[in-house]
Amino acid sequence: MCTAISYKTKAHYFGRNLDLERGYNEGVVITPRKVMLPFRHIEPLLEHYALIGMATVVDGYPLYFEATNEKGLSMAGLNFPGNAFYPPYVEGKVNIAPFELILYFLGLCDSVQAVKKLIRNIHIVHTHFSERLPASPLHWMISDSEVSIVLECTKAGLQIYENPYGVLTNNPTFDFHLSNINQYMGMHAGVAENEFSAQAPMQNFSLGLGAFGLPGDFSSASRFVKATFVKEKSVCDGSEAESVNQFFHILRSVAMPKGCVKTADGAYEYTRYSCCCNTQAQVYYYTTYENATVRKVAMHSADLSENHVFFYPMEA
Repeated sequence: MCTAISYKTKAHYFGRNLDLERGYNEGVVITPRKVMLPFRHIEPLLEHYALIGMATVVDGYPLYFEATNEKGLSMAGLNFPGNAFYPPYVEGKVNIAPFELILYFLGLCDSVQAVKKLIRNIHIVHTHFSERLPASPLHWMISDSEVSIVLECTKAGLQIYENPYGVLTNNPTFDFHLSNINQYMGMHAGVAENEFSAQAPMQNFSLGLGAFGLPGDFSSASRFVKATFVKEKSVCDGSEAESVNQFFHILRSVAMPKGCVKTADGAYEYTRYSCCCNTQAQVYYYTTYENATVRKVAMHSADLSENHVFFYPMEA
């Protein structure tokens, strides 16, 4: 369970809530341009765009949950169980494992348009990172400062959706969310209008009734609608401080407190961290469940000519 958003004021921001029942020793990771990026089925990238985002690092390899590159392109992987399907290796295709996709696209592409061109030959293949870390069932949102797309690999094949809302949650498939949100087109930030009956003396008894019926539960369909509504109605002066603050308020509107979402094995999913990256300045901000203080790491604080990743543990 997760929610990702793309948000534009005077600058562009990309980030997400990571909703899980456990952690993976993740931290903020900067991958400089000359870190060799090996791939299981194709040649490694010896040079590429630099990246910053939240990741688990295993034997020097960054497994990003989401990231932004130095050209301002961003990508996040979100849970997609039951729908994600990765076919076997196909000779003659560019076979990419799910855990490699963020590194591959952000390492090579400077825009969503460049991703669309590169993806024509991509074959997302069922390959595990390791026995301990099997392939996660994911779908992905990819955004630049102008547009967003959603990438889903299902039994129907590889699907690419234009995403006019700049929001992604989880199941069902993205075409459902595009259809479902139409039910809420009449919602607005003002008072309710009496369209029920001209003869009924109806009055607003509270502010906010223009959005009466806006979903508030933690399901992926409801979070998609609510995050979109809150983002679209957001009022912000466009400064860096106000934009980052507003971004985290949007994410908090769909965050999961511990105890409200119980998994099949009795654990609780909750919003382990929330993040926001200024994609033009490549400054990565985050908060954690235990600490709402906004902390930041700037990509250009690291030497981007180095050949090793920089790992910044999440501060308590």
